[in-house]
Amino acid sequence: MDKFTSLTAVAAPMPIVNVDTDMIIPKQFLKTIKRTGLGKSLFYEMRFNDDGSENEDFVLNKPAYRNANIIVAGDNFGCGSSREHAPWALKDFGVTCVISTSFADIFYNNCFKNGILPIVVTPEQLDDLMDDASRGANATLTVDLESQEIRGPDGGTITFEIDPFRKHCLMNGLDDIGLTMEKAPKIDTYEEKLQGERPWV
Repeated sequence: MDKFTSLTAVAAPMPIVNVDTDMIIPKQFLKTIKRTGLGKSLFYEMRFNDDGSENEDFVLNKPAYRNANIIVAGDNFGCGSSREHAPWALKDFGVTCVISTSFADIFYNNCFKNGILPIVVTPEQLDDLMDDASRGANATLTVDLESQEIRGPDGGTITFEIDPFRKHCLMNGLDDIGLTMEKAPKIDTYEEKLQGERPWV
């Protein structure tokens, strides 16, 4: 998993409440177990018209936001079914940070396991960040995980809370497998000891 330390990028405003995982990645794209290739189908039903052409009104189709790496979203982002494909699709598209007032628990947890930083802010802070994100090409935010700060284009700063363990995992690029591999020397020592004590096992 890629390390997340700091990010300076364009933030796309998505003031939609209750964006569920089927909106993030519709069910017809869940046939794969690969983490790559899903970005092209991110927000499919909002990004594309029935004839397959782009919906010019959708934020990520607008020139200023096509390469946005941050989404500033409405309340309860990631609700609905517990599909891990949702953070996979976001990451494959290039989104590595989502800011909202609240997230669905399973989606929130899945983000950390896939290198995405979900940040919870107050409604007042979200209003300020949504305003920053509405500036088009100038909608640049800096997210500093180490200092737990979001810095806006005008120099305003918002601090955010994050669980220390999850912060450690993101900053060091550790998913569940990576965490296990950190314990590899202890695992090897235990197995050697077990082999000596119970060679029949």
